[in-house]
Amino acid sequence: MSQNRTTSNDIVIEAWNTVLFEKFTRFRHLFVEGYSRHSDEYLKRSPYPSGTTVLDIGCGWGDTTIKIAESVGPKGRAFGVDCADNYIGICNADAAAAGVDNVEFFVADVESEDLGGPYDAAFARCGTMFFNLPGLAMKNVRKSLKPGGKFTQIVWRKREDNPWLHDAELCTKAIVPVVSHDETDAVHCGPGPFSMAGPDMVSDMLQSIGFECVGFERYDVDMCIGRDINEAVEFALDIGPTGEIIRLAEEEGERLTPQVREALMDKFSDKVRDDGSVWAGSSSWFVTAYNPR
Repeated sequence: MSQNRTTSNDIVIEAWNTVLFEKFTRFRHLFVEGYSRHSDEYLKRSPYPSGTTVLDIGCGWGDTTIKIAESVGPKGRAFGVDCADNYIGICNADAAAAGVDNVEFFVADVESEDLGGPYDAAFARCGTMFFNLPGLAMKNVRKSLKPGGKFTQIVWRKREDNPWLHDAELCTKAIVPVVSHDETDAVHCGPGPFSMAGPDMVSDMLQSIGFECVGFERYDVDMCIGRDINEAVEFALDIGPTGEIIRLAEEEGERLTPQVREALMDKFSDKVRDDGSVWAGSSSWFVTAYNPR
């Protein structure tokens, strides 16, 4: 593997445009509903004023970008950026279907490419944890902000406080040998969902590139991980650390998947609600920082 491909985002972008795009889109309804429980809470606490221009980083399907565009009114504008053009195609179609015309989507590598602006604010819902070089990405975001501009990130806190992902990961690691990213040429998601969980590390990084007034607010809420237990198991097998462990283990991962499926079925049995849906706890940080005036 070349050093350039290892240190750049190429391999991560390829993953999000191919295998991860397919897997995430399969469970889009769970992601949008679950992630929105965090972003809706933040936007309720700190709504963007009318007329604001906002950059939504790692916008995915664009549901939050569209919501922000609606909230800032016709004099404001929301811009969604993602590294994967497959997502941007869905964003444009959904915005057109919703009749929202003060929104714009574009493809860019946030670590290295021009993000436009200057914007009044930047926002990222679970969109900053997968950068290979997050410091470069944050520096580029700051460059796109007006003086005094606010940057908000919603990121997962530590694994132990996120059983919606971590329970399945523990089950899988007990069965499937873990292959690190350095041991394979397979595409992968990047550093992973918990790479921004440490407040000291994140605060130090943001301040080192010039952001100030860094703040953290914890938010905990249950998330639906399946409309029934079978969907919850398939969701866990495809997504997050469990899906990554199985996929990177290749043939051995495939061989051991039936054992993992059985373990997950048992693990999730106590998380089933009366209507059959499966719920588990999630915990995020609302991280805020400001570009100096």
